[in-house]
Amino acid sequence: MSLSANPAHFVRLEDLSDRELEDVLDLATRLKRGVSRTDLLGLSVGLLFFRPSLRTRTSLEVALHQLGGHPVNLNAASDFWELEARDARLMDGVAPEHIKDAAAALSCYVDAIAIRPALAGKSWAVDRQDEQIQSWVQHSKVPIINMESALWHPLQALADLMTLRESLGELQGKRLTIAWTQSPTPSSPAVVHSVMLAALRSGMEVRVAHPTGYDLDDEVLRQARELAKARHTTLDTGMDLRSAAEGSHVIYARSWWSLQTYGKGSLAAQRGARQGTWCVDDSVMELGDQTRLMHPMPIRRNLEVTDRVLDSKHSLIIEQAANRLHTQKSLLSLLLRH
Repeated sequence: MSLSANPAHFVRLEDLSDRELEDVLDLATRLKRGVSRTDLLGLSVGLLFFRPSLRTRTSLEVALHQLGGHPVNLNAASDFWELEARDARLMDGVAPEHIKDAAAALSCYVDAIAIRPALAGKSWAVDRQDEQIQSWVQHSKVPIINMESALWHPLQALADLMTLRESLGELQGKRLTIAWTQSPTPSSPAVVHSVMLAALRSGMEVRVAHPTGYDLDDEVLRQARELAKARHTTLDTGMDLRSAAEGSHVIYARSWWSLQTYGKGSLAAQRGARQGTWCVDDSVMELGDQTRLMHPMPIRRNLEVTDRVLDSKHSLIIEQAANRLHTQKSLLSLLLRH
């Protein structure tokens, strides 16, 4: 990865080659052990949040400070305004500025731009295009870093890979269960998409447990099946929770929207209320092979996962959060130090 006239963007984990991914994780491990670097001395990174953030915002700001860089933190709700992503539009709506112009201006001030784009929330066919993040990639003269779009959360996937390696060692042949969980505030499938592909890329056997109607994105699943075949591993989807948990080394709990009812609030609520209990408790964990628990947070205790599991020695949720700092420092260093 190098900075050039055509900057290297980080929109999904697949933007890193296998060698680059190994370099990021290797450096992250050394940084976690206490290696000090100032690779970003004199550099600034704009952090643009169109949605709330806790761990992503904090870990990126601290990462930049520790590398000698400077974060420029902007919130759409208070610091700027809605931006138009579509080209050749008559801009007579709510957006007073096009991403084309905002990207050109910010490229004059900062050395990279990290973005958490807004989701319209009306149509999955529209939101899955990740139109905003792609517009920034098209028009920016500096690297764009995706802080979670509709389809992808590559920063979380990096930290999760580091956590999986620390806990399991060699990942080839290990079993990961991604388990849908009950929540009144489900998220996009971005985390699940990214973690699923990251695990398959590492040779893990992946199972996805979810109720009927909560299938992941069709195109992402197609990519996942091709990747499983290429890496000589397996992907099973649509399983029930207990069957998927049997023999698993890690259960990754996460709530996500039904893409069938996406944008249909009342219908989605009705479907969610009918799903029964999808909670990771001791009885689920005991089905696995010394099973670890992962979740990207925020997490609704005793609804998605019980207190006993979250606070047990098998829970890796704090390690995941901690590794966000180290993997993001490593990524920023390798992306920008040239």
